[in-house]
Amino acid sequence: MLELRDLHVDIASAQVLRGFSLSLPQGHMVGLVGRNGAGKTSTMRSIMGHLPVRQGQLHLDGQDLSLLPPEARAGLGVGYMPEDRGLVPELTVEENMLIPLWVSKTLVVQDRMRLVYLVLPELKEMSDRRALLLSGGQQKLVALGRALAVGTRLLLLDEPFEGVAPALSMRIAEVLHQLKGADLSVLISQSDLNHSSGLLDATVVIERGANAPA
Repeated sequence: MLELRDLHVDIASAQVLRGFSLSLPQGHMVGLVGRNGAGKTSTMRSIMGHLPVRQGQLHLDGQDLSLLPPEARAGLGVGYMPEDRGLVPELTVEENMLIPLWVSKTLVVQDRMRLVYLVLPELKEMSDRRALLLSGGQQKLVALGRALAVGTRLLLLDEPFEGVAPALSMRIAEVLHQLKGADLSVLISQSDLNHSSGLLDATVVIERGANAPA
């Protein structure tokens, strides 16, 4: 479903991905595991079109993502939860989650928001609050809800358990468990597998921008 082959990506003059490959079948959850600086976030940003691909293949259901502008991902059903959450502080919780839906021309806003609030009912309770008034953990949930709002085919979750309290980590794991068994494919980047070992169908280890030796 998602296929990365021999991906080479640079940031300025630094090579951050060095021939990295990854395969994510439909309906599977795959963990992208590596130390800080190994290339996990660069992989996510490359898939989202935030970093240009210098060499290699980046396909979603056979479609070359490297030829598309970043905003096209929402229309393809790709939801992204960045490590830094990426919320607009002045907007409300609901407005932040609506941003990618405004870009999509195919999704029904009411249906997608109904799904988000079904999976994450706590977001409904804070829907009118501005993002700048939320705790870091609450912002993580909003970022997850935003990814769910538009991610009908693929979710990219960059370090969803990083820097959050144990109770919130358990809550995020519960949400991901609810998504198992659906057609949705999920790529989760992590420094370790403490929170998701029972969720994943497979893991891919990245070291210095390349696949770790088997």
